[in-house]
Amino acid sequence: MAKQNQILLTLALLISLLVSSAIGAAEKPRGVTYDSRSLIVNGNRELFFSGSIHYPRSPPEMWPDIIRKAKEGGINLVQTYVFWNIHEPIQGQFNFEGNYDIVKFIKEIGKQGLYVTLRIGPYIEAEWTSGGFPYWLREVKNITFRSYNEPFVYHMKKYAEKVIELMKKEKLFAPQGGPIILAQIENEYNNVQLAYKENGKKYIEWAANMAVGLYNGVPWIMCKQKDAPPSVINTCNGRHCGDTFTGTNGPNKPSLWTENWTAQYRTYGDPPAQRSAEDLAFSVARFFAKNGTLTNYYMYYGGTNFGRTSSSFVTTRYYDEAPIDEFGLMRDPKWSHLRDLHRALRLSRRALLWGTPTVQKINENLEITVYEKPGPDHMCAAFLTNNHTKLPSNITFRGAEYYLPEKSISILADCKTVVYNTQTVVSQHNSRNFVPSEKAKNLKWEIYQEKIPTIHDLALKNRDPLELYSLTKDKSDYAWYSTSINLDRRDLPMRPDILPVLQIASMGHALVAFVNGQYVGFGHGNNIEKSFVFRQPVILKPGINHITLLAETIGYPNSGAYMEKRFAGPRGVTLQGLMAGTLDITLNVWGHEVGVYGEKEQLFTEEGAKKVKWTSLAGPPPGPVTWLKTYFDAPEGTDPVALRMNKMQKGMMWVNGKSLGRYWASFLSPLGQPTQSEYHIPRAFLKPKNNLLVVFEETGGHPETIQIVTVNRDTICSMITEYHPPNVKYWERSGSKFRAVVEDLKAGAHLTCPDDNVIEKVEFASYGDPDGACGNFYIGNCTSPNSIKVAEKYCLGKHTCSVPVEREVFDEPNKDPCPNIFKTLAVQVKCVVPKKR
Repeated sequence: MAKQNQILLTLALLISLLVSSAIGAAEKPRGVTYDSRSLIVNGNRELFFSGSIHYPRSPPEMWPDIIRKAKEGGINLVQTYVFWNIHEPIQGQFNFEGNYDIVKFIKEIGKQGLYVTLRIGPYIEAEWTSGGFPYWLREVKNITFRSYNEPFVYHMKKYAEKVIELMKKEKLFAPQGGPIILAQIENEYNNVQLAYKENGKKYIEWAANMAVGLYNGVPWIMCKQKDAPPSVINTCNGRHCGDTFTGTNGPNKPSLWTENWTAQYRTYGDPPAQRSAEDLAFSVARFFAKNGTLTNYYMYYGGTNFGRTSSSFVTTRYYDEAPIDEFGLMRDPKWSHLRDLHRALRLSRRALLWGTPTVQKINENLEITVYEKPGPDHMCAAFLTNNHTKLPSNITFRGAEYYLPEKSISILADCKTVVYNTQTVVSQHNSRNFVPSEKAKNLKWEIYQEKIPTIHDLALKNRDPLELYSLTKDKSDYAWYSTSINLDRRDLPMRPDILPVLQIASMGHALVAFVNGQYVGFGHGNNIEKSFVFRQPVILKPGINHITLLAETIGYPNSGAYMEKRFAGPRGVTLQGLMAGTLDITLNVWGHEVGVYGEKEQLFTEEGAKKVKWTSLAGPPPGPVTWLKTYFDAPEGTDPVALRMNKMQKGMMWVNGKSLGRYWASFLSPLGQPTQSEYHIPRAFLKPKNNLLVVFEETGGHPETIQIVTVNRDTICSMITEYHPPNVKYWERSGSKFRAVVEDLKAGAHLTCPDDNVIEKVEFASYGDPDGACGNFYIGNCTSPNSIKVAEKYCLGKHTCSVPVEREVFDEPNKDPCPNIFKTLAVQVKCVVPKKR
C-alpha cells in the first residue's frame, strides 16, 4: 500500500510539474501578436521607441557603440532595410560578409537586448542607388519593377525567400528566440500605385500574400498603404503622424509609425536641413496621445553613403541631423531631449497600454487627453496640448493650473505631475567641432594625369552616343565619349573675337568636356532637374578636331514609377557659330569606354598605385581628371576622423583602398557654401601609420588645402528658464506607485562631458535674458555680473555638474540687475581629456 501511495504521489508530482509547465508556457508565450492597442511580444504589451540604423552605412566596428548609444537614448527597437543590390550584385552571387553581414548586425542588436524591424523591401528607396534594386534586374527581359509582372514577381520572391530563409536559419525571428518582431514588405507603394493601374492593385495583394506565406511568425507591415491587404498592417510615414495618419487598414490593428523623419536627407546644392528636438518631441507625444504605441525615428543614426551607394545627387553624408550624427556622436539636445521623452512615456506606460482614453477640447488650440483605468490598481496619465504655434497658455486640469509653452505637450505621468514638456528642453546641448590633426598635417601630394582619349582609343563604337545607365551598368560613375570632325579653314569664324560654341543636351547627371585634349568646362543637372544643356565657346582648328566627353552619373534614381525606364547621358551634340551655321554631330559615330584608367588599375590601392609614375605636386593647381596621392599617420586620440575638402571641386576619395564616397565641394547651396565639406574616415579604415589617401579630382581643385581633422562634441551647453520642469529622471514608478527620487526638484543646468572628459573652461555663462544656441550664445539686455564665476564654481574640473537656477545663487536681492523678468541661465563649457597625474 505504501509503495502504491508513493507511485501515486510521484505521478501527482509529475502531473503537477507538467501542468505548471503548461501554465508557465501559457503565461509566457513566445512570438508576436497584436490588437488595436499595441504589439504584444512574448505575451507582453510594450511601448516601442524605434530607431533606423542601416548596417552598410557604417563599418561593423562601429555597430556596437551606435547600438549602445541608441539603447541609452531609450530606443528598444532598431529598424533596418535589407539592401538587395549589395547582397546580390551579380545575379545568383550573394554577399553577406564584412560590412554587409546583416546577421552579425542583427545578433549584435539582440545581444544588447533590443528588438528588430526588418524591412526586406526589396524596394527600399532610402536615398540608396536604384532604391536597392541590383542593376542586373533592369536587364531582365520584359521586366517592369514593382508591378504584377511575371519576371519581376519571380525575382522578387526568389530574393525574399533568400532573406527569410537566412533569418530562419540563424534563428533571428522572435518565435525562435531572436530579436526580429516585425517585418516589412514593399515601401510607400501608394505613391506610385496608380501608375500601374490594375497591375498595381494585384501586385500589392500578391506581395502581402507572398510575404506572409514565406513566414507568419511575426506581423508584416506596409507603410503608407491605405488599402493594404488584411494580412498586413498599414503604417504611417511622415513628420506628424499624430495628425496626418488616416488610420490602420482594420479595426484590430495597432497604430504604428514607421518613419518619423528626424530632419531631411540632403542632395548636392541643398542648404542645411534641420528639424528641432522640440518639434520631434511634440510629434511623438502627439502620436502616443492619439493611441500610437510605436514610433520609429528615420534616421536615428544617419551614417555614410560609402562608395557609389547614394541615389541621384544625394550627399555622401546621410541624415547627419539624426540624434546620433554621421560620426557616431550624440547630437544634443535632440538625442537627450528624446531620451527624456521616452522616459516620460514609460512612466505613463501602464495607463497608456491598459487605460481608456478620453479627449476634452478646451478650445481651438487647447486639448486634454487622459488615459485612465479606475479601480484599486488605479492608472492615469494625461497629455495637455497647446497647438498654438506662437502663444503660451494656462490650462486648468482637475483643479490645478498648468503652464503650457507655445506648440507644446505636457505629460502628466500620474495625471498630477508634469514630468516632461516637449517645448522646454532641460537636457544639455552640444556643438560639433572639427579640429585639424597635428599628426596628419603637412600632406605631401603626388599626382598622375589621366590621358584624354580620342575616338581612336575607344573600342566601343556607335553611330550616336549610347545611353549612360545601360552603358556603365552601374560599374562606374564614368564613361568616355569621343568623336572627331574634319573642318576646313573656311568652316571656322574669320574674326578672332568670335569662337564656335559646343552645345551638349544631356539627360544627366554631369559631364566634363574636352576639345583636342584641352579642358573646355563642366556641366551638371540637379536633383530636381537632372537634364541640362552644356554650352561653352571652344577653339577649333583646320583639320581633325577631337571632341571628348567624360559623362558621369551621381547614383541611380531611387523613387517613382517605372524606375527601369530612366535614362541619362548626352543625347544631342552640336557645334554652333560655324560659317555654315550650326552643325549637328550627334550622329557622327562615337567611341565609348566605361570607367577611367586609374579606376580600372585601382590606383587607390597600394598595388595599383605602383602601376603608374607619380610626380610631386608643384606649381599651379592640377587640372581636370587628375589622381592625387599622399600618406598620413592616424590622427591623435580616439575622436572620429574626417577629410575636409571644401576647396576641391568634384570627385571620389579612398583611404587604404576603401572608398569614402563621392565629394562635390563646387556645388554650392543658395547660402554660397558647399552642401558638404567634411567626409567621414572611419577609424576602422586606418592603420597607425602610413595610410594611403587617394583622390580622383574631375575638374581641378586645390589639394594643398585638404585637411585631415578630428571631430568632437566637447562643447556642451545648457539653457534653462525658471519655469522649466525638473528633469524627468527625478521621477520613478514602481508598480502603481509614482514618486520623486530626489528631495530637491528645482530645475538646474545639468552638464555631463562625453566619455571620461572633464570641464576645462566655462566659455559662456549668463543669468538673465541670454539668447542664441550652443556654440553661438550671446548676452541679452540683462545679465548677472557673477554668471561666469558661479558656473566656474560648480563646474570647473568636473566630469558632470549642476548649476542651480536660483536668483540667490547669482545675486543678492538688492543687487539683482533685472529683478522683474523671468530668468534664463545659459552656460557653455569646454570638455577635455583629463591630464594624467
